[in-house]
Amino acid sequence: MQIHILSIAIVDDEVSVLPAVVRLLHSAGMGARAYASGAEFLASPPSHQPDFVLLDLHMPGLSGLEMQSRLAQVWPRLPVIVVTGHHTAATEAQAQAAHPVAYLQEPSDERLPLDAIERAVH
Repeated sequence: MQIHILSIAIVDDEVSVLPAVVRLLHSAGMGARAYASGAEFLASPPSHQPDFVLLDLHMPGLSGLEMQSRLAQVWPRLPVIVVTGHHTAATEAQAQAAHPVAYLQEPSDERLPLDAIERAVH
């Protein structure tokens, strides 16, 4: 499957995971930039605004939930896919309140983020 998205930002504090996710997205024909924190992403130049954000919910400092809130203020139409390895019903309810394109639990099939992006694009 080839989805032609200009840029996807991956915001995840697990830096060992970022290269694999970037490779996965590139293999599907998508551009990707990795950010090790929400603060790093927010400090990026405005010209780096992505078409999508793949966002880890549990990060030190600025959490994924806080990032969702900020993204909704700054770029209200920016689609966000939230990912968590620490699912709870309360966390899911908080994340869903910000209307992400998808809420994914880790570990998951690597196709799930690609499928969520494809559904949102179409």
